[in-house]
Amino acid sequence: MIAQDNDIPYLREGGKRLARVLEAVGRATVPGVSTDTLNALAEKLIRDGGDKPSLVGYTPQGATRPYPATICISINEEVVHGIPNENPTVIKEGDVVGLDCVLSHEGRFVDSAITVVAGNTDKDTQDLLDATKEALMAGIKMARSGNRVGDISAAIEAVGVRRGYGIVFELGGHGVGNSVHEGPYIPNVGDTGKGDVLTEGMVIAIEPMFTEGTPFVKLLSDGYTFVTKDGSRSAHFEHSVLITDQDAEILTQVK
Repeated sequence: MIAQDNDIPYLREGGKRLARVLEAVGRATVPGVSTDTLNALAEKLIRDGGDKPSLVGYTPQGATRPYPATICISINEEVVHGIPNENPTVIKEGDVVGLDCVLSHEGRFVDSAITVVAGNTDKDTQDLLDATKEALMAGIKMARSGNRVGDISAAIEAVGVRRGYGIVFELGGHGVGNSVHEGPYIPNVGDTGKGDVLTEGMVIAIEPMFTEGTPFVKLLSDGYTFVTKDGSRSAHFEHSVLITDQDAEILTQVK
């Protein structure tokens, strides 16, 4: 999307609403809770706010069926797009849980993800989450008018390399605003000065995914869930941002 003046207030409001939904679901992600319960909570919060959950019923390019849930919940070695309401999983102590959701507010789409730990954490787990979040913010710092997509990608990759994590290069971010997924594609590895030019008004979702082992992933038979090939744990953070001629505006946060 190239946001017009009349789009921006709706994107900002939708972003704040999505951030609050993810915060609430994150707080509810505790040992003993079922993933279908968390999915129902996300849907209730979105609909109670008068908005529409955008993932349920959505069929991305290459998929053979619509996605069946409101929120993607991915646990430990599951990188992204885990289905919470088919064969629901009960969250266990120490599980690393990715929460990824899209909502539509007044016809404008925003996308965000967080990763939380159920119950107590430890240094290794916290380091993984902190590094992935650091990469997200490094990518956002490079997201400004006149830069290129590769500047974002290179910033994310540099954090992953420095921190010693696997960088999932087969999946990445994307444009958003008019629909769940739009161009341009935002890889998590790349070279500065390469790729599409970022222009003022663009709305993009930046989403690094790091693993404790291999960067390689595989798709499970459900057609949606990507897991690490070696079974190592992963983390995923994502913000929708508005490109300006200065620092990008993070839309999906509670200010």
